[in-house]
Amino acid sequence: MESVMKRTTATGLLATCAVSLALFSSCTSVEPNTLTPEEVADGWQLLFDGKTLNGWKDYNGTTLTQPWHVVDGCIQAKGDGSDASGYIVTDKQYENFELSWDWKLSKGGNSGMLYHVVERPQFAVPYVTGPEYQLIDEPNFPEPLEEWQKLGVDYAMHLPDKAKMKVNPQGEWNNSKIVFDNGHVEHWLNGVKILEFEAWTDDWYAKKNSGKWANAPEYGLAKKGVLCLQDHGYPASFRNIKIKELPRKTKEVALFNGTDLKGWEAYGTEKWYVKDGLLICESGPDKKYGYLATRDYYDDFDLTVEFKQEADGNSGVFIRSFIEEDVKVNGWQVEVAPKGHDTGGIYESYGRGWLIQIPDEKENILKEGDWNTMRIKVQGDNVQTWLNGQEMVNINDEKIGAGQGRIALQIHDGGGIKVLWRNLKVKTL
Repeated sequence: MESVMKRTTATGLLATCAVSLALFSSCTSVEPNTLTPEEVADGWQLLFDGKTLNGWKDYNGTTLTQPWHVVDGCIQAKGDGSDASGYIVTDKQYENFELSWDWKLSKGGNSGMLYHVVERPQFAVPYVTGPEYQLIDEPNFPEPLEEWQKLGVDYAMHLPDKAKMKVNPQGEWNNSKIVFDNGHVEHWLNGVKILEFEAWTDDWYAKKNSGKWANAPEYGLAKKGVLCLQDHGYPASFRNIKIKELPRKTKEVALFNGTDLKGWEAYGTEKWYVKDGLLICESGPDKKYGYLATRDYYDDFDLTVEFKQEADGNSGVFIRSFIEEDVKVNGWQVEVAPKGHDTGGIYESYGRGWLIQIPDEKENILKEGDWNTMRIKVQGDNVQTWLNGQEMVNINDEKIGAGQGRIALQIHDGGGIKVLWRNLKVKTL
């Protein structure tokens, strides 16, 4: 492009403008990797300074060691990556946003921009949690592509309107944009909206559970996460990566409708059913752990729930938790247990164990064989619990603060457990 800029003829200048039009709104000399005063005033931030890889690191890492470098004002993937490696992510997490970037692929190139990526050792690759705006050189790709693998798709989920897609040829710059606004999602290409959908609706879950992500239980559920660039074995260049954060909207949700288990997903072989307007958990013949988890993530929230322990009441309410293989819920449990066993305390499963137990004098607050009201408030790294109107614990914990995930009810192993639940209501914060 620099050689074109050196031309002084009118024809040369017109050609320069035609190429630049795909990147900029007018034929003005806008320096790459900079923000206009208007963009700064509107809240846009640069994610790449054009000179260094500051602000980027390996996926699930603390520094940058993957084969990415800066060339001529661009972040460039060397093309050494694979399905299992080559991913770089932002240092910072983002929730609701407009994200814009310019990209250029090598011949037959394949890459992508992912968002809401969750970094945990249990997730070996970012795409099992983060949705992807697919970037691919379709005309030159060496293998046949399914429609859900093509340019501009919400990978393996939603397809763009092909009639609206105007793509500059391989080797030239294109501009893409993702809008994520509290579940409303848009994909843009070269200034035109090509795709629009709502996340976390019944239709969204039907797509998720019937296709490529059927065996990826945490795919697309996170409300926030890091952004991720993909080196999929082909050189790719990126520049003008910028983001404008959008505000979070709060809502109130009845988690249980009194009729069925819509909005919940059961894990394990223990029993979960609805009878007389109550949600009931009961040990099954296998006498193992069982969980009933919200299909949605809830990160900052104020939850109230009523429970009655008809038999051994060893149960719990998990917060910011996710599902692992072998019916294993990883996260933090607000204890629901028989008297003398710290109902309202907080236990970290498969980790540090008890984070905080309740004072002995508060054990009598639990009403055995009767209805109890539990309130759980989670905001940032703070968790507060109340039982029957009395505060049980108040704790600040950095690991909880960094977590996100589902609300889940538990059946403890051992058998003989039966707990009734009702009036599960949550307000997001």
